Amino acid sequence: MTLPKTMRAMVTMGHGDLDQMVLHEDWPRPDPGADEVLIRVGACGLNNTDVNTRSGWYSKTVTDATTGGAFDELGEDDPTWGGAPITFPRIQGADVCGKIVAVGAGVDPARIGERVITDGWLRDAADPDNMDKTGYFGSERDGGFAEYTTTPGRNALAVTSDLSDAELATFSCSYSTAEGMLTRAQVGPNDTVLVPGASGGVGGALVQLAKRRGARVIAMASDAKHKDVAALGPDKILPRAPENLRAALGDEKITVVADVVGGPYWPTLIDILERGGRYTCSGAIAGPMVELDLRTFYLRDLTFTGSTVITPEVMPNLIRYIEAGEIKPALAATFPLDQLREGQATFIAKTHTGNIVVAP
Repeated sequence: MTLPKTMRAMVTMGHGDLDQMVLHEDWPRPDPGADEVLIRVGACGLNNTDVNTRSGWYSKTVTDATTGGAFDELGEDDPTWGGAPITFPRIQGADVCGKIVAVGAGVDPARIGERVITDGWLRDAADPDNMDKTGYFGSERDGGFAEYTTTPGRNALAVTSDLSDAELATFSCSYSTAEGMLTRAQVGPNDTVLVPGASGGVGGALVQLAKRRGARVIAMASDAKHKDVAALGPDKILPRAPENLRAALGDEKITVVADVVGGPYWPTLIDILERGGRYTCSGAIAGPMVELDLRTFYLRDLTFTGSTVITPEVMPNLIRYIEAGEIKPALAATFPLDQLREGQATFIAKTHTGNIVVAP
């Protein structure tokens, strides 16, 4: 097969608003280096990390909720998830589903033709458990908002599934984030897990993956989204932010809060945790600055875990869950690549339930 020398790509030119993403019709197609593969992108999911990296929200100078717009003040030293600058121009997009069309030196040519999902975590091959030696696909190297992309061969995971490319492109970032949170919090069948923001990509994944572990799950979402959230299988659904959460929960005893929302409602979530309960967090879309009464934390023997870099076994486990039909996609919409700005604006508006993807 003869591959083109150029490709269509949506390229982020710097930190800022949606207009920083520029469509290029003749961007140079990458070649796979040693131990890498070239993937023809079938679809690529949208995630909060794409928005936060473009806008620079990760910088400690930013204290607002994630709006997806430009910020008046932005730290130049810490605008990304890893607390360091990245290089522009950059092709973002972490959630690729596609087919391997070429391989670099050291990769078995028999892999050409494999249908794959990308593992976004770029690890040191000699020290894969070292969190300080990790990068992220679409951040520290170009990602999938393009017709072609390259990644280390070990980050391209073969998948056998009847699901569409768009459906498979919903899993990698959201579901691995959720599984990482539940792994870190050691969620099991004796737990009751409260999931704020259950209509989002990670929130919906948390509902499904906690249920898979045998836990009881209480989802929180705006009333208009309750029907869609119910399809994910929670045991109970509450409004997005009940004025009296304890009363809304009734006799439910919450042992784990799995949160990507944060914001002003955060202290209420902590207050309803049972003694010895666990709070696990991998986001703060409603705002990163929260109030904590340390007496609640230590007198109730609570455990807080942050979760970003997942353990290496999470993605292979997700592939097994997908192939076994134990989890399902929640695809809200698909946009063509040249409408990525519109797709991301829809994603930011949060009127959808589930995940949004783009397809070249």
